Amino acid sequence: MVVGTTLAAITILNGFAPELPFGSANVLYTFYPPLQAHPAFYVGAALLIVGSWIVGADYFLTYRAWRADNPDERIPLQTFMVLATFVMWYLSSAGVAVEVVAFLIPWSMGWISQVDPLLTRTLFWYFGHPVVYFWLLPAYLAWYTILPKLAGGKLFSDPLARVVFVLFVLLSTPVGFHHQYTDPGIAEGFKFIAMTNTFMLLLPSLLTAFTVVASLEHGARQRGGSGYIGWLRALPWGKPSFSAMALAGLVFAAGGFSGMINAGMNINYLIHNTIWVPGHFHLTVGTAFALTMMGVAYWLVPQITGKRLQHRTLAAIQPFVWVIGMTLMSNAMHRGGLAGLPRRTAKPLFRGEGAAPFDPVVGTISEMQLQIAIGGTLLFVSLALFLAVMVGTWLSRPGMGRLSVNGSIPSALSGPADSPRILDNLKVWTAIAVVLVIIAYGLPLYGMLADGVLAPGSPGFPV
Repeated sequence: MVVGTTLAAITILNGFAPELPFGSANVLYTFYPPLQAHPAFYVGAALLIVGSWIVGADYFLTYRAWRADNPDERIPLQTFMVLATFVMWYLSSAGVAVEVVAFLIPWSMGWISQVDPLLTRTLFWYFGHPVVYFWLLPAYLAWYTILPKLAGGKLFSDPLARVVFVLFVLLSTPVGFHHQYTDPGIAEGFKFIAMTNTFMLLLPSLLTAFTVVASLEHGARQRGGSGYIGWLRALPWGKPSFSAMALAGLVFAAGGFSGMINAGMNINYLIHNTIWVPGHFHLTVGTAFALTMMGVAYWLVPQITGKRLQHRTLAAIQPFVWVIGMTLMSNAMHRGGLAGLPRRTAKPLFRGEGAAPFDPVVGTISEMQLQIAIGGTLLFVSLALFLAVMVGTWLSRPGMGRLSVNGSIPSALSGPADSPRILDNLKVWTAIAVVLVIIAYGLPLYGMLADGVLAPGSPGFPV
């Protein structure tokens, strides 16, 4: 994974000086043909994926050894979440592996002259949406298991948590066509199937909102909180590990609402390829995941190092600065998207005649861009505060460890015994997930492959 990341990073950075070795890779995260990067970029991406597969293999081998010693035990919740995440990852990352290894690497090396842009784009988005959940599900794990403890309580329902991860296994992959609503060559019926599956993904998010909030309320009432919403004041908002995770979950809820617009075929056209889309994933990946992992670091690093968390005042305000900055930035991005501000460029340039350039209301767009700049500055300040706390903790002298204080994760109010054992049978859920993928992608991919044999593809355009 280190070798792959290094290769890809070198080619990306060489975009500023393409005359250096390894060429350049200005194709961005969504590496669509016919834009063509240096082969080292695609090789690096492939190595990164293969490395992640090795990580997952180690988890499953460890689980197999545990199962041999505990044949009748339910899978511990955190272990179940990790295994379910990697089942989803293996299923979804197969698409990008085929794209990169079978098409993009030979194409970039000149072994084949053309590739089908629609086919490779479809294989990318087969993987491109589930990769978001590969980032988010570790945050879900933290919200379900660590956050209730920090609130002073217990997880409300172990069975509901398992159901949520099973739903992600089933529904994460057969949704990629909702990124391709405007693509020709894909039948509307398959886009409709993807839309339906995408809206079904609201269910695990709503179950998560209910379960995690119920867990926090239980903890707050154990701390003396009362009232319909007054219990919120009893939560430990001054504890950075708690506030970072709790605020990340709150922001994720807002990201879910904007995601509903992305998912709908009829209203997606309003915001497709506008800056609304970065506004959406700044709320989800850029806060739900990133801020949660900062909170996990505040909780976990002292336990690993045996050092007390340093600069606690900075740590206490850092999550709130992040949320304020992200609120400003994302709000302006969403508004800019509704005004038609493009996603990747301020003013698109077209070759030839006949294409009308984007002509925004200058005053409105300028105000939105200023708000984005202010929000981004606050995010930079928040990140600097986080790094100052982490570096200060790392460089401090060892003190009393936190393990004896934190203890183990408490058992849930409703434990695994309250759910059927079928929930733990990942073989069954994997088989059903494969069937759903075949229904959603089988015929479209077959048609693209059949067309690709007869129809010409595209040569590469280096960038």
